Amino acid sequence: MSDSRSPHCFHAAHALLAEGWARDVRLQVQGGRIACIETGQGAQDGDTRVGLLLPGLPNLHSHAFQRGMAGLTEIGGGDGDSFWSWRELMYRFLAHLCPDAVQAIAAQAYMEMLESGFTRVGEFHYLHHQADGQPYADPAETSARIAAAAEQTGIGLTLLPVFYAHADFGGAPPNPAQCRLIHDVDGFARLLEGAKTALATLPDAVLGIAPHSLRAVTGRELNALLPLNTGPVHIHIAEQVREVEACLAWSGQRPVQWLYDHAPVDARWCLVHATHITDDERAAIVGSRAVAGLCPITEANLGDGLFPMQAFAREGGHFGIGSDSNVLIDAAEELRLLEYGQRLALRGRNVLAPDAGRSSGRFLFDGALRGGAQALGVPAGLKPGASADLLELDPAHPALQARQGDAWLDSWVFAARNGALRSVWRHGRQVVAEGRHLQREAITTAFAAALRGVLG
Repeated sequence: MSDSRSPHCFHAAHALLAEGWARDVRLQVQGGRIACIETGQGAQDGDTRVGLLLPGLPNLHSHAFQRGMAGLTEIGGGDGDSFWSWRELMYRFLAHLCPDAVQAIAAQAYMEMLESGFTRVGEFHYLHHQADGQPYADPAETSARIAAAAEQTGIGLTLLPVFYAHADFGGAPPNPAQCRLIHDVDGFARLLEGAKTALATLPDAVLGIAPHSLRAVTGRELNALLPLNTGPVHIHIAEQVREVEACLAWSGQRPVQWLYDHAPVDARWCLVHATHITDDERAAIVGSRAVAGLCPITEANLGDGLFPMQAFAREGGHFGIGSDSNVLIDAAEELRLLEYGQRLALRGRNVLAPDAGRSSGRFLFDGALRGGAQALGVPAGLKPGASADLLELDPAHPALQARQGDAWLDSWVFAARNGALRSVWRHGRQVVAEGRHLQREAITTAFAAALRGVLG
């Protein structure tokens, strides 16, 4: 991958800037960041010339190791299958992972993210200990492996170490299958210190925290965690009806309602899924400027249900997308399914863009870019000071022929498949050319070896 330290310029025939589409755009990149942008400029000798340039998309929610079990849970039970039976199979897979396998699987997932248009990932990382629950000599061993996978692939990393202490609401003791996840507050503070060290070699890494869910953390623990870090705060919440019912039985409140009554939720926060919420809870999320972290492919795969996206969008709610279980990694597909799920539920077309005549693809892309960047603690889009995270679409692709402006985004999201995304630069370095990651062969070889060891 090319060096991002020396100054370099890109010239785009068309680019989607923070203020909208522009022609003949020169971007100067210095130290991996955009130093300046000029429009209406001709290309100069030495410029990297591209036809159609977009900012890279943030992936705000990933469990990288689950890429290794993708496709292995698609067998129904006698009484049907659910998120909860899927979780038991996930715990069984997790029990066999060593640090080398964690790194190899994460590298495969991150490579696929880059090839699909994700240039930064929020890694909701909860696999901390050895298989018997004992800590590694380095408490941040697996966090360091996640950082190594990010460094190998070049993806931007917002690391979200997960605090997990209980099996259910009210501080229930963890079950044996969760032993690799469990911390107390003091142990978690040590993990965060180790994670800072692990991230030190990455050019623009961000460290946040992730209290796993209200099932896994008590109110007292939550209040003790928040002062440990000033970065993003992510939490799973209201993903399943059973979760909502259990929270009501425990507290007399629904999960989002309880959270807003007991924690200072603001723009630092990302509420992952938030699928089953009331109108009042939706209004609280919008008012707090927290990001709704939506993962349409995983939510469909697990049968979670549908977030009330139309009302949330029309109220100005902030949202982003994530690949979550990584059963299928595809940035455009996440955006497409976000819209299509709502179309199926509402029995209409173009149901999310709040303004008449507005492009659905542009609305989805802009919203996921802004909300995802906010949730991962970085600037959004192509503008001075932001990381040079760049996507090149191929205007000669069959789905993009004879388009312009927002029609390029509509066609990429709703009508294109393989080949539309040609090149990707991350922090100024090219990582994908002709649709393939520059280290694809080495990464897939290590991934295959890791899976043979885990599943054999």
